[in-house]
Amino acid sequence: MTMPFYAPPEQMMKDKADYARKGIARGRSLVAFCYREGIAIVAENNSSTLRKVSEIYDRIAFAGVGRYNEFDQLRIAGVRHADLKGFAFSREDVDARSLANAYAQSLGHVFTHELKPMEVEILVAEVGLADDGSKDQLFHILYDGTVADEADWVVLGGETEELSDRFEAALPASPRSLGDGVRAAVAVLGGPDRKLGAGSLEAAVLDRGNGRRCFRRLSVEEVTAVLQG
Repeated sequence: MTMPFYAPPEQMMKDKADYARKGIARGRSLVAFCYREGIAIVAENNSSTLRKVSEIYDRIAFAGVGRYNEFDQLRIAGVRHADLKGFAFSREDVDARSLANAYAQSLGHVFTHELKPMEVEILVAEVGLADDGSKDQLFHILYDGTVADEADWVVLGGETEELSDRFEAALPASPRSLGDGVRAAVAVLGGPDRKLGAGSLEAAVLDRGNGRRCFRRLSVEEVTAVLQG
């Protein structure tokens, strides 16, 4: 009788983590930051139809990096989760923390029980009602279900540590304007050897002064005007 193949659990988890990280690193990064009027998300994205940044609910946005079809599945699931909760209870009961926890459970289950992990990192952002931004929230969820509650800004995808160091150095102190934050984000995403134009970017904001639905995409013309200062 042949013996079944055996690998230590810690080796299997390490192999899955390495596989997921390599898949995510092949994609383009994105950054999110808080500014005076809300939260902005800026991503390198040459496509005008395949979106990395989307609206989930009234005050909640979703962003993903890595394999597009996988994080888009998560986006759709998040929209359904939010809609059902808002319908069953009230719109005020839909919040980013519960949505981030649901995503973490789903990603953790796939990472632990499936042969192939999801090659994604996702962000769930919620703009609060407080004018000083103290209630704004940024939840960074990794491929293995790990959740981090980020303060003020976050970088997803690519060479995260290097980009984080550069973004921290380039980002003006809070409270900052939208323009200052976007220019810092674009400089970091492009790096020292590239200069990104508005056509290579996807940018959106959660503006607390935008009425009930806070999410708004920035047009190419708006991004161009911001980059020109």
